[in-house]
Amino acid sequence: MIEKTLPSPALQILFVSKETSNSPLFGEMTKLGQTLKHLGLSESETGIVSYDYGRRLIITAKNIDVKQMNQADVVEIVDYDPLKNIMLVIGTKEPCQEAPVHWIIQKARHDINVLLEIQSPSLVERLQGTLPATEETTLPGTLARAKEFLKTLRNGKTILIQNEGILFAGVNMKEIEKSLHIYAKGKP
Repeated sequence: MIEKTLPSPALQILFVSKETSNSPLFGEMTKLGQTLKHLGLSESETGIVSYDYGRRLIITAKNIDVKQMNQADVVEIVDYDPLKNIMLVIGTKEPCQEAPVHWIIQKARHDINVLLEIQSPSLVERLQGTLPATEETTLPGTLARAKEFLKTLRNGKTILIQNEGILFAGVNMKEIEKSLHIYAKGKP
């Protein structure tokens, strides 16, 4: 039998409400953004922050600079169906492209409540060989990418995304900030 992979349907975003999310975790996300700013992330080094709470997930919106985000730049994901690729959202903007991947990781791993993904090829280059790294090149926002990240996260909570950046995973923001201070400077 030949295994065949079918293309996944495009992500459908259905807004439950177009109001700004009032998640109490927003303050912690902005503090993390300020930490990134103080660590000297350049304009080209962008990031995505997501925080799992209960059955929902808050994540930065599409095309947002995490270092300067405000409450309108955060989207609350109420539910996501990876097979149909349908996402129910609360917020004024669309979620970032990696929202499905963050949702899947945080629902699959109970020891991961926070994810910080930084797109920085220079950081990957500096840290090559010091951290577990994804083996396959995958497209953002895909089920294949979520599987590749989950497979690599078995070897540690901070991983390199092949030729793209770094992913920090933790149970809370303090764990993420601790890892960030260790690895963002390129000195593990």
